[in-house]
Amino acid sequence: MFLRVTEACYLGAYRIEVAFNNGKKGIADLVDALKGPMFEPLKNPEAFTRFKVDPDLETIVWENGADLAPEYIYYQAFKNETTLQTQFKEWAYVG
Repeated sequence: MFLRVTEACYLGAYRIEVAFNNGKKGIADLVDALKGPMFEPLKNPEAFTRFKVDPDLETIVWENGADLAPEYIYYQAFKNETTLQTQFKEWAYVG
């Protein structure tokens, strides 16, 4: 199953509540994703809040064209769940 972001709501402090097509819902803290030229402008909280769920890409996108893989957002939302560690290793998010 390919993960897709179905809903997203800004909570504050670079945290977004996200829902996925597998029925899971969680909170992704995305402050650590704001590195590199594409994401640097999103350190401005006002710019960060201007995101949407793109129906074609099926993930969160920002006005400047930045986007994050649904798997990365999923990892950020559920990285502490022990039952998902094998999946995160397969995706190379943990060692």
